[in-house]
Amino acid sequence: MTTTSFLAAAASSAGASFFVQTIPLVLIFVIFWFLLIRPQQKRMKEHQAQIAAVKKGDRVVTGGGLIGKVTKVGETEVEVELGPNLRVQAVKSTLTQVVDPKAAKPAND
Repeated sequence: MTTTSFLAAAASSAGASFFVQTIPLVLIFVIFWFLLIRPQQKRMKEHQAQIAAVKKGDRVVTGGGLIGKVTKVGETEVEVELGPNLRVQAVKSTLTQVVDPKAAKPAND
């Protein structure tokens, strides 16, 4: 075997070896994409749409865990009534959830 044919064979096997070593990394990335990244992006879009659609009368949960009823909606802020004569201004982006009144369970008194 000549030197040039030996170098060509070594270069082609190194290229194939690199390709074989790269396949598991690509496979792991694809699995992470479908199991973690994609569902998280979907939930994020749903949450943003839910917060953007908040309207007067909706029950909301703030980032601090306060539950109240929306009394006024602005461009970036909402006014939330936490109790009788207790209203606070909250930034829309800090709302974590809009509570569906139909899905709420009655209290077990």
